[in-house]
Amino acid sequence: MANLETMITILNSFGSSYNPSREAIQRPALAALLQESDSSVKAVNALFPAYSNGVAAREVAFEPLSKLTTRVVNSLKATDTSSQVDDSAVTIARKIKGIRATAKLTDDEKKTLADAGQTVKEISSSQLSFDSRLDNLDKLIQLLDVTPQYAPNEEELKVETLKALYTDLKAKNMAVVSAAAPLTAARIHRNEILYKPLTGLVDITFDVKTYVKSVFGASSPQYKQLSALEFKAVKS
Repeated sequence: MANLETMITILNSFGSSYNPSREAIQRPALAALLQESDSSVKAVNALFPAYSNGVAAREVAFEPLSKLTTRVVNSLKATDTSSQVDDSAVTIARKIKGIRATAKLTDDEKKTLADAGQTVKEISSSQLSFDSRLDNLDKLIQLLDVTPQYAPNEEELKVETLKALYTDLKAKNMAVVSAAAPLTAARIHRNEILYKPLTGLVDITFDVKTYVKSVFGASSPQYKQLSALEFKAVKS
């Protein structure tokens, strides 16, 4: 945008010599494009802090979850629950923490199995999306809630405390989701203004340069002023 503003200033210095027939590269249209670009960037900048703060708060809140889950499962296993209940809790805990139930095969092991005619099929253990972790935390809490043997004295391990934690984590996750939607929409709009083929800021400036080259020549000082201005698509 700064280079577009510089470009407009240079074009103004050309006076009536800069007189393209295409409306999109005439000076009033370029001024409007600069204003629209500025507004689209400011819209993204205005929405970003809420999203960024939400992400930071969510990261802090989720960070202790894996260690807490380990403590919960150990507390459960220390009671006289059945091995089936313990195994269920361990399985859910693995998903919360993103730990594989079995070790991942090495390339050599995969090749050996393939050479023996066995289908090599591994299921991804990546269960670390925030939605997935919340879902599995809820499953663990539901399991504990119907297991009468699970009655820890430690406040942070009690079912009601875990339920409150789940509610807080879900709220923090939803805060990020809610902030992400308008930010994404604003970014899409900004990128269309700046980078859309033919009508975006970048392509328009290329056409301005081409027109100036056609009027003054490729070796002219007028064109060299504009050719030094860099415009490229950098989407974020």
